[in-house]
Amino acid sequence: MSLPLPVAGDAPVCLGPQAEPKAPLVRLPQGSVDAHCHIFENPQRFPWVGNRTYTPAPAPLSRYLKMCETVGFTRTVQVNASIYGFDNNITLEAIAQLGQHRARGVVGVAPNVTVAELTRLHEGGIRGVRLSTHVAGYGGTDLLDAIAKRIQPLGWHVQLHVANAQELVALEDRLLRVSTPLVFDHLGCVHGRDGVTSAGFQVLLRMLQARDDCWVKISSWYRRSSAGAPLYRDMKPLVDALVKSRPDRLLFGSNWPHPNLFPPDVVPDEGDLVDVFNDWVPDVAQRQKILVRNPEILYGFSPL
Repeated sequence: MSLPLPVAGDAPVCLGPQAEPKAPLVRLPQGSVDAHCHIFENPQRFPWVGNRTYTPAPAPLSRYLKMCETVGFTRTVQVNASIYGFDNNITLEAIAQLGQHRARGVVGVAPNVTVAELTRLHEGGIRGVRLSTHVAGYGGTDLLDAIAKRIQPLGWHVQLHVANAQELVALEDRLLRVSTPLVFDHLGCVHGRDGVTSAGFQVLLRMLQARDDCWVKISSWYRRSSAGAPLYRDMKPLVDALVKSRPDRLLFGSNWPHPNLFPPDVVPDEGDLVDVFNDWVPDVAQRQKILVRNPEILYGFSPL
């Protein structure tokens, strides 16, 4: 059944995912985890918050799973989208449908979230809380210490989504002291034009060396590349530096269905993204770490 067409209200309607993604040239290994994705189901069942940055195009779980089948993902980490605020039921339902052997989740929570609610989320397969200075809905990095204190007893991580890696410079001292593991979205949200030597990216590299519980997602680089498709040449040196630093602390995410893109943006094809990743990480053992073993460790999937 098709979903209702979105009504934007005060937030613009973003582009939808590719209808038929292509198969990558090299299929992902068995047990590969898509460590960053979202779904958007019927808003009559899962309402959007009024204070949101974008209005999504329909992107239900069924369509996401078809993409996974095409490119080779067999496990997933559902990131509860910012447009749902602190209502995490869409993610809990997806995890329940797939089973926790296949799915985990990252959510948004209020700083005064109760222990009972955190327990409910944990039992439902949630393993982290996302904060963002880039999109409205979750709360930003000003909540870092308060959220970390709340979730530390559960062993969860804080996932940071900043508008630009330069923000990490002012946050570095706090990030070194925060009491939970840290996950940085989208290569730390560094732009290709900034380069490896930029101050924000250097903070990211230092964090990987200073903390054994710091992780970085190789994802959404297409948004931050000035060189553009198909090779995104300006992003490759950044990935090279991360792989050289800590291949055992990297993850890969499709960022399906690529929300918050608007014309004249072009929504990428997931098969193309996998091809780029495979070109950037040609070593099979390193790919296995990034796609399979690392997310098993972070999210608690059973090892294959």
